[in-house]
Amino acid sequence: MLRAKFSEIELECGTDEAGRGCLAGPVTAAAVILPVDFKNNLLNDSKQLTEIKRNVLRPYIEKEAICFAFTHVFNQEIDEINILNASMKAMQESILKLNTLPNYIIVDGNRALNAKLGLKSNFGKIFSESEISILKSIPNTSIIKGDSHYMSIAAASVLAKTHRDEYMCRIHEEFPMYNWIKNKGYPTKEHREAIRKHGITKYHRLSFRLLQK
Repeated sequence: MLRAKFSEIELECGTDEAGRGCLAGPVTAAAVILPVDFKNNLLNDSKQLTEIKRNVLRPYIEKEAICFAFTHVFNQEIDEINILNASMKAMQESILKLNTLPNYIIVDGNRALNAKLGLKSNFGKIFSESEISILKSIPNTSIIKGDSHYMSIAAASVLAKTHRDEYMCRIHEEFPMYNWIKNKGYPTKEHREAIRKHGITKYHRLSFRLLQK
């Protein structure tokens, strides 16, 4: 059963990402602050939910949350700063977008939220000194498999996954031969065969191994 909070601090935020292992498209993160009395028996780690259940949960989470935000970090920036840094930057940006800044942050994974701040690239957001100070000032804890333990991280995982899937369905219309509406950019056999046949697009991550040897 998912727990409501990790800390005793008011306004605790959960954050998570989706799409880290994909060959195309952005890595997407979300940040969510839930009310203390939030309850939903369907909510779980997004990877444990069907697409239908995730799409049912998304409007409920967005309606009931104190606040939420999501961020796409696109493939050009992923190639420049690497996928781990891009995933962390997407979570950091999402927190800065929140209408209400949290007093505590719980992060899915094993890396502290402020492990790397202010990474510059030619394609993405440049953090201001005040934004870096804000991120440094908020205590945070990373929790391995946090999306299967805490509601706010699970909610963030659902929002990150559904907003990313929505984006991949949009760009599928531009390049239908890769079937992103189904595989969402993940390295399926079908996706790799399409790359072999049709080549790469402006959405593919050039720093990834797009074709197996």
